[in-house]
Amino acid sequence: MPYPKILTIQDISCVGQCSLTVALPILSAAGLETCILPSAVLSTHTAGFTGFTVRDLTEDIPGIAAHWRKEGISFDAVYTGYLGSREQIADVKDIFSTLLKAGGLTIVDPAMADNGKLYPAFDLDYVEAMKSLAFSADYILPNITEACFLTGLEYRTVYDEAYIEALLDALSARGARGIVLTGVGYREGRTGVVVQSGGERRYYEHRRIAKGSHGTGDVYASAFVGALLQGFSAYDAARIAADYTVLCIEHTQGDESHWYGVKFEPMLPQFMRMLGL
Repeated sequence: MPYPKILTIQDISCVGQCSLTVALPILSAAGLETCILPSAVLSTHTAGFTGFTVRDLTEDIPGIAAHWRKEGISFDAVYTGYLGSREQIADVKDIFSTLLKAGGLTIVDPAMADNGKLYPAFDLDYVEAMKSLAFSADYILPNITEACFLTGLEYRTVYDEAYIEALLDALSARGARGIVLTGVGYREGRTGVVVQSGGERRYYEHRRIAKGSHGTGDVYASAFVGALLQGFSAYDAARIAADYTVLCIEHTQGDESHWYGVKFEPMLPQFMRMLGL
């Protein structure tokens, strides 16, 4: 069985089940040696909590990467999530070019926007920097809002397959290779992902749970990367990730005290079975 070494770069929200506190256990459950590079440390995530603390780690990243280069450390894959600044994007591009093994994979979740708007911390200059990272990666995992910011196409809440095809065409024209476009739904009560890989596009539809949960994008992206690194095709990895994420949301439904994330940990055995581990 392969034992890839992966580096994931994103923030640590100490409480809240997102970012690295999701990525590390899911990637580890997928049988990967998982190394981390925190972009920031927060006491909690920022959705629903107040008075949280934030420690930006931008200044630490170059030194960490330099130490790894000195030690001869390299990675089979690098997967990025939430990055806090344009400076960090530049550092990640340097890591792609200097710490990735020959033939290694780069996967970018351009976590910067949703529901037609950028997250409060970001501006259009950040979008431009993210374009340079996303379009250099082997796979990108944008939602529809992020795809619109990456391409300049108009964001729509009501759309058809032709609109999604136009988004994918625009991403491809700007250099995107493997694309997993998330949150694509054509029917009431259903949503899904469109996967472009190897010159082929396929759609996987699944149940849409009306009540959203924080951190599910990180759960999805991490599960996708874990499956991909275990040798599944991009489409099958996207399917497994979708099914696992739905299981996590379903397992959390009805627990009003658990409003800040999803109970993904009890579902890890099911994820491992999906991977054949």
